[in-house]
Amino acid sequence: MTPIHLFDIASQQARWLSIRQATIATNIANANTPGFAARDVHPFQDILDKTQLGVTVTNPVHLSIPPADIPATTAKTADPWETTQSGNTVSLEQELMKAGEVNRGYSLNTDILKAFNNMLIAAVKS
Repeated sequence: MTPIHLFDIASQQARWLSIRQATIATNIANANTPGFAARDVHPFQDILDKTQLGVTVTNPVHLSIPPADIPATTAKTADPWETTQSGNTVSLEQELMKAGEVNRGYSLNTDILKAFNNMLIAAVKS
């Protein structure tokens, strides 16, 4: 039986969302720190674009592409909305919007996995 890459991608996205949430929390915690530069992680789409998933070969004449490891998530300097006189680039409104995006990402991730799990269970039962 071949591995199901959906679970690998969902797991990687969950890790990415955790790292992004931790980065957002750090930014919010340092909102009043003079000279603190807000950080963010690279978009998940960038990480996914660098990933080449393997294709299941069911016939010897099909082309085979070996799967690659999903690269690690790295942080980058965020694009600030504003910079205070103290040099701090954290915007609480921007950080709370990012936190909402992370929450929606978690919900979407778990909903997709739940639906896929239900499909697998239905396929096994039949």
